[in-house]
This record gives sequence, C-alpha cells and structure tokens, in this order.
Amino acid sequence: MGRPPRLTVSHALALGALQGPTELMPVSSSGHLVLVPALLGWPYTGLDPELKKAFEVALHAGTAAALAIALRREVAEVVAELDARRVTRIGVTFLPPALAGLAFERAIESRLGSARGVALAQVIAGVALGLADLRPATRGHGDSTLLDALLIGLGQAAALAPGVSRNGGTLTAARLRLFERRAANQLSRHAAMPVILGASLLKGIRLARRGMPVEAQLPFAAGAAASFASTLLSSRLIAEMDGARSYAPFAAYRVVFGALALRRIHA
Repeated sequence: MGRPPRLTVSHALALGALQGPTELMPVSSSGHLVLVPALLGWPYTGLDPELKKAFEVALHAGTAAALAIALRREVAEVVAELDARRVTRIGVTFLPPALAGLAFERAIESRLGSARGVALAQVIAGVALGLADLRPATRGHGDSTLLDALLIGLGQAAALAPGVSRNGGTLTAARLRLFERRAANQLSRHAAMPVILGASLLKGIRLARRGMPVEAQLPFAAGAAASFASTLLSSRLIAEMDGARSYAPFAAYRVVFGALALRRIHA
C-alpha cells in the first residue's frame, strides 16, 4: 500500500490565500476548497475527511480573526446598540444553521460533498442568487423583522451543503425579502459572524479531542496564517459588496465555474 495523501505546506498556503476573498464574496469558499484541488489534481482531495474538515476549521478561524479586526468598529457599534429586540433577532438567525448543523452536518457532507455535488450546488445557488437579485430593492437594514431573521437563518442553514455559500444563501434570502443590497450585505455579515465563531469553536473542540497528526501541524498553521492575511488584504471587498449595484456578476461566475467543473470532474 502507498503512503496516504498528505496536506503540503504549499497547498495549505494556496488554499488559505483563496479562503479570504471567496469568504467575502457570495461564491462559496467551501466550494472552492473542494473544486480547485479537484480540478488541479491535488492530493488534498484524498485526505482523511476528518482531517480535511479540521483544516477548513483552521482556515475559518483565520478568517474570523481577520474579520474581527477589519470590522472592529462595526462590531463595536452593533454591540453598543444591542437590545432585547436585536438579541432576539440574532438568536432567530442563528438557530436554523445551529440546529441543522448539529443534526444533519455529517449526513449532508457525506451525500452532497462530492466534487460533482459541489459543482452542481454552485450552479443552482448561482441561478438562485441571480433570480433573487432581480427583485425590487425597497427595504433598509432597520426594516428587518423576526421573519426576515428566520429566512436569513434558513439561508445560512442551506449553506451547510458544500458549494451553496453562507454569504450567497443569506444574500439570496435578503434580496427575496426586497432588501437593498447594502442592507442585504450588512444583514449577511451580522448573521455570519456568530455562526462562523460558533462553528469554529465546536469543530475546534472536536479536533482537540481527536488530536492532530504531527505532520499536519505546520500545514494547518500555514493555512490559518494565509487565511488571516488574505482576509485582511481582501477586506476592501466588504465595501465593494456594500456598494454593489448588482449581484449578477457573482451569479454568472458561479454558474460558469460550476458548469465547467461538472464537465471536467467525473467523480
């Protein structure tokens, strides 16, 4: 028997560099982590599933740390303005992905996590985002209700399927509810931070219990550092997304990327 595939430092750095910008745009960072190595023929695709999932946690931890810095003023303003209504809305948004993750995460990943499944999800989610963005934009951030919070939470829950995109799912839900793009992007950010932090903490605990192979420690650290740096360097995309006049370019990119991946990936 040959040696099992290993995560190399160079591939970890490349995937960490990819994580930042794809997390800040509605194109699915998790989808890119599956499709790019598959299209390039990297051994990353053959890694132990648990080790691969742990590496994704390291990348998301790097992203979360960078976002805490890049969005520190916005986070401070949100915390300062917290009241019972806002706390309830945050809880309602957080509940669907939390419950769905605890109940169905492993089943979803095993059934929908193949490269072809992810490519198909890119196409479907791209079409959904494009169609949702055709809706009128008439509502502001302050118009958000508990129903909006629930639907945005369901958008995040749908993103448990690799390739759907947490950002894309929440933006799709927000645009279906007629929110202006700036407001949709703010709602998406505010919904994502608790989920990213919660998922990173939960999976970090699982990783600590399971233990990490010694040979994986350096690639994990390299990937997390690259994710942190790429997120900080890409933070201007936050303002670009706030000012976007259309999500059509992102939707078109996802459909084309997913369709090309479907043609080239056979398993």
